[in-house]
Amino acid sequence: MARVAGRDAGGTKRVILEAAAQLIARRGSDVPLTAIAEAAGVSKGGLLYHFPTKESLMRACAEELFARFREQVFAAAEEEQDRAPGRLARAYIRVSFSEAELEGVREVIGVAAQLAFEPVVQELSHADGHRWREDLLSDGLPPRVMRLIIAATDGVSSAPLWGEVLNAAERAELQTELIELTRE
Repeated sequence: MARVAGRDAGGTKRVILEAAAQLIARRGSDVPLTAIAEAAGVSKGGLLYHFPTKESLMRACAEELFARFREQVFAAAEEEQDRAPGRLARAYIRVSFSEAELEGVREVIGVAAQLAFEPVVQELSHADGHRWREDLLSDGLPPRVMRLIIAATDGVSSAPLWGEVLNAAERAELQTELIELTRE
């Protein structure tokens, strides 16, 4: 398969990562590289040029998921005019709850769930979780409040994978209650 005209190396990598994420979410992390290459519209050799091993591809997929979420939360925190303690927590809540409303949330959670069992991704996941823990617990709120916010927010984010217990109105009410907790 020839290189797609007009697409630079970064664009090709993004297309490969998107294809990999979609297939991993649907078929698991044992999806063949040939299937990922085909879905991305590149040759297997082209895929291997950008990601020499399947582990490097899975690592890049996980890094992309973690980085995208982190960027969204920190951008939301910067948009907030209120500089009071809990600004990062409020952004974490808003972004997590908005992600729960998106059509593709099952796919994102599916990718994360499939990748979570890969040793190369487990290290990244633990590091990312530790980093979030430090960031959120240093946001100026009492640790007991942050634990409740993190547990509730993460639960709502992953609910679409298992079947949601709360309806849309209840999720909105919970979001409001959690944000109010950051201001007490």
